[in-house]
Amino acid sequence: MAAAAASSSSAPVGVVMEKEKEKEKEKEKEKKRKRNGGGIEEEELWGYRHLPLLVGARSKESVEYVLQALWRTRSTGLDAADRAIFRDILRLPSDSHLDPLLVCLRMLIRRCVYGNIPRDEIQKLFPQEVLPELQRLLTLLLQKFQREWREDALKDQISLPRLKAMTWDMKENQDSSERAAIVGLKLQGDTQSLSGEREVKFQLAKDTLDTMLKSMYFIRDQMSNSDDANGQGETTGNK
Repeated sequence: MAAAAASSSSAPVGVVMEKEKEKEKEKEKEKKRKRNGGGIEEEELWGYRHLPLLVGARSKESVEYVLQALWRTRSTGLDAADRAIFRDILRLPSDSHLDPLLVCLRMLIRRCVYGNIPRDEIQKLFPQEVLPELQRLLTLLLQKFQREWREDALKDQISLPRLKAMTWDMKENQDSSERAAIVGLKLQGDTQSLSGEREVKFQLAKDTLDTMLKSMYFIRDQMSNSDDANGQGETTGNK
């Protein structure tokens, strides 16, 4: 026991400090894994482990094709045919090699499209371990498509239809002697999912109409108050 203690105490100070640093690094990594739900760290998905697989691609056009296909299938995911093409043009033997690479590329695309990344700072996304020529190729391709993909992303956003016209007609209510209004709303959608016009019809009895009118008056007052506040702010700012 004494000999072991003497051996430990005689270890160089520098070696002991390095071991302590390694322990601290491992602790930090473990904390990150727990914050990420126990998954792979983002840094482990990046660069030096998976992105270099692109070096084996048949051509630069192959890498461009992969990026465009990943964006095209951002909502649906890749089908079996796409995956087979990817394995062929990237010269990868199996999906176990392909899948981590695709995770990296989708992460990279998301950062460029949805992140606040200026065009001339895309190259800063890559860690130093990624080969410079691969950084340049991916940077050029992402710069090429960034604006187009951002426009696509805006079109993907949920947009409510606009009221284009309203019609109404009176009819006798079959369940009672009271009359009811049949209201027709013509709605105009500007997005791909709501393109064109559509009409919605619904029935309003008097009590329902009274409740609806109170709500509409309240909305009108809220909008008026908001306009007044904005007007005062602009006036104050111009003084």
